[in-house]
Amino acid sequence: MGRYTGPSCRLCRRAGAKLFLKGARCYMSKCAIDQGHPAPGVHGMRRSRKVSEYGHQLREKQKLRQQYGLQEGQFRRFYEQALRTKGVTGENLLQRLELRLDNVIYRMGLAVSRQNARQFVLHKHVAVNGRTANVPSIVLRVGDVVTVRDRPRSRDQATRAIEAATARQMPAWITVDPKAFRGEVLSIPTREEIAPVVEEQAIVELYSR
Repeated sequence: MGRYTGPSCRLCRRAGAKLFLKGARCYMSKCAIDQGHPAPGVHGMRRSRKVSEYGHQLREKQKLRQQYGLQEGQFRRFYEQALRTKGVTGENLLQRLELRLDNVIYRMGLAVSRQNARQFVLHKHVAVNGRTANVPSIVLRVGDVVTVRDRPRSRDQATRAIEAATARQMPAWITVDPKAFRGEVLSIPTREEIAPVVEEQAIVELYSR
């Protein structure tokens, strides 16, 4: 299955929750979720039917997958890696997704959305620990330093993103120096710091079937 290229707000309306796919717009009053728009489709206005346990699990998985912009195969690999890691599988999954390079770029305010952050990385605008990185799915570790490369085009894009990110609160597990276009991973984010929009245990139960 190819990458989704349709309206981002449609995914949020289907999920019934903000997935923060459109950057600053998601924090404005014009957000479709804040305005109470129904789910997409001709049956969006109908009273919601009772959802089965499997349906609930599938919906939670889709919400998390779409929030981070992953295809099914990519998401499944992250789950399998989380399963092999010591600790609670659901929390491990959230942490690995949160520590992806494209998500860290977004969290640092160097991109207006995760999709924009992915493109920012693919176009080689960033470096990790001094080395140019162009793989958005790299999972960073504590102590890794992310910088915007010293090129006019790279710095101009990052500057516009930083100005647009004023409405967002920077997480405590990273530190950012906007003037130096530099950020560092201070710790592995906890579940409370990630504040997921899903019930991750339902995803674990789905893949455990």
